[in-house]
Amino acid sequence: MKNNVADLVVCGKIFTSEDNQIVEAFAVKDGKFIYVGDKKGVEAFIEDGKTEVIDYSGKGLVMPTCGNGHAHYSIGHGIPKVGTAINREITPEKFLSEIVPAAVKKAKDNGATAIFGFGWQVLLFEKNMPTRQDLDKICSDIPMYFADEEGHKALVNTLCLVNAGIMSKDGTVLKREVRGGEIVFGDDGTPTGFLKEQAGTYTRSFLDNDNLFSVDFAKKILIDIEQHLLSEGYTMYLDGWGNYFFNESYFKAAQQKDKAGDLHFVLGLSYELESWMDIDKNLEKALDVQKYSSEHVKTNWVKLFMDGTVETGTGFVEPLYSGGKQGIANWEEDEVTYITRKSNEKGLSMHIHTMGNKAVNRAVNAYINGGKDELRNTLVHVHQVFPTDYKRMADHNIYVTEGMLWHHVEDEVQKVLPDMVPEGMGDKSYPMKSFFDNGVQVTSHSDFPALSGSPDDPFGIIEIAVTGQCFMEKGKPWWTEELITREQAITALTINVAKQMFLENERGSISNGKYADFLLVTKDVLTCPVTEIHTAKPAATYFEGKKVYGA
Repeated sequence: MKNNVADLVVCGKIFTSEDNQIVEAFAVKDGKFIYVGDKKGVEAFIEDGKTEVIDYSGKGLVMPTCGNGHAHYSIGHGIPKVGTAINREITPEKFLSEIVPAAVKKAKDNGATAIFGFGWQVLLFEKNMPTRQDLDKICSDIPMYFADEEGHKALVNTLCLVNAGIMSKDGTVLKREVRGGEIVFGDDGTPTGFLKEQAGTYTRSFLDNDNLFSVDFAKKILIDIEQHLLSEGYTMYLDGWGNYFFNESYFKAAQQKDKAGDLHFVLGLSYELESWMDIDKNLEKALDVQKYSSEHVKTNWVKLFMDGTVETGTGFVEPLYSGGKQGIANWEEDEVTYITRKSNEKGLSMHIHTMGNKAVNRAVNAYINGGKDELRNTLVHVHQVFPTDYKRMADHNIYVTEGMLWHHVEDEVQKVLPDMVPEGMGDKSYPMKSFFDNGVQVTSHSDFPALSGSPDDPFGIIEIAVTGQCFMEKGKPWWTEELITREQAITALTINVAKQMFLENERGSISNGKYADFLLVTKDVLTCPVTEIHTAKPAATYFEGKKVYGA
């Protein structure tokens, strides 16, 4: 009888994500890889009747499961149940005539104390932006909050503003600004109901969030989230907004499910601080949620919004936008340095939304001056970078989680983009190759559900990162100087996400001693035509040696 009989052996073309190695076979026992090598060597681990053997030769590719370095699956799966998901193609007219009335009916039928929605598109709405008065005509007795598809802007009714103390019921303006955001005012001198950046998060904090997003509700949507992730090939993801509803429900629910043995992926949860908050008081809250950490739930990130989005004029940039605006900066550099220092001293890593090059520079300075390199402080999205900042990022182990899926633009948008962004940025986007070339640790994220029409799954993302085109639209390849190889894209989706989440000793590659998290992929995405990569799917997803998705 053999001493080290494997539970499972897999043979085929296997990409390990360890220095781009390709091997022929691996063996799994008790949920971990115990051998990685060739077919002859794996025979020693096989015993008839005890070892399941899968020969995947010629059927596609075997690879590690993927990770998503920044996403909001809790929002994406929660909104259709807690409120209303809005198609990004909806016009302002249809929004008012159909979407809002339906959202109100749904809320009232369910006895809801707040009406919540997500998904309208700024570019479609900006010339005919609905007002609070428009919303009041449909519903004035329940607060309404409708976030745009990026989550950076909102439309609200009067009651929502009254509850937040921005105006009184008689129309008196009580608050004209929220730090890091903008309350848009109309010709009559009162708020229009259109809120930008932190003005939106501030107002949203006054909703009845515990009823909107309870622990029981969070546990239910975690079932949907898990099915979504495993079907696409993900077994790691870091949620960029664990306290989106200004409570700890998602933290509590995840820990409870994990301790019950019902969580088949690794969930990272960040705790967000808003620029209008008391910093020290909320840093204490970020520390307090560490009590929800468990085997598959990691809670050691502090999230900030440094700026908005470059394409919609709120990214913090240089040169300036036409009209002389520089965007919105939510934090001063010394504040971010202070938060980084306090967080890193307690073992918490930073996770900062940075789009514009000035925002990136400010965060990099803060990380260097206040942080610890070993904490892998991370920049999120990163649309533009000053050339001198690449080396500084690499030298100080600053990670970037990049929207590789956004590296495409429809032909029609390519024509108008130069008028939307500062001079010189009209043909630029996300500098993926530059990160690799400069030794910066880069991971992939989808930012789901802020997809902007892009695919969420790893294989759709790989195709965009390699071609600069999205299969769903008509558009010439975008900023081809920044395209990367298939191997680099897989690296950003696998081992690098594991590193970002401090999991590289356990996951992210096919290597002896690590958990057996792997995919059987329906295509060989390393060699198939580039325009077919997006058609690849997981035939099976394995987590810790067990099949958790697939026939």
